[in-house]
Amino acid sequence: MAYQGFASGDPERDAKAIRIFLDDGHLIGCAQSFAKNMGLYGQRAGCLSILCDNEMEAVAVKSQLQQLGRPMYSNPPVHGALIVSTILGDLELKKLWLQEVKGMADRIIGMRTALRENLEKLGSPLSWEHITNQIGMFCYSGMSPEQVDRLTNEYHIYMTRNGRISMAGVTTENVGYLANALHEVTK
Repeated sequence: MAYQGFASGDPERDAKAIRIFLDDGHLIGCAQSFAKNMGLYGQRAGCLSILCDNEMEAVAVKSQLQQLGRPMYSNPPVHGALIVSTILGDLELKKLWLQEVKGMADRIIGMRTALRENLEKLGSPLSWEHITNQIGMFCYSGMSPEQVDRLTNEYHIYMTRNGRISMAGVTTENVGYLANALHEVTK
């Protein structure tokens, strides 16, 4: 759950799939990151939760995780974890954080709508419904690697070659330019 809250604006709602798995009786593992939704990019703060059947299984899982983690780092950084703990442990700070997550999600949803509307106004014969049907920080555009290369070389727009667009980088100032470039390379 790298972007919990950025899909709907509500971290509780975005955790629905996990709750469904739990309600169905599955033993699950969940890796959560607070790097994006708390703005802690350099801290790599997160949590790995694994649900076990019993205490004996939990001890065995913990032992294996410690063996995996030990060679990677001896002592993980604590600053990000302390920031997350402080925010989630204080009702007022948590309320403010939830408002900010909602604001970010709403902005991303708005940019998805604006991008699709701009493409449709340009007369693109392609369906761009997937832009607004998808959720979260990234949009899979459906463009080919060759089309992405054209975006890079001709328009200086950068994304992964599979056509994944970071919607967080789309703004009211550049959405028209992006739409025009997408339209041109997908003709």
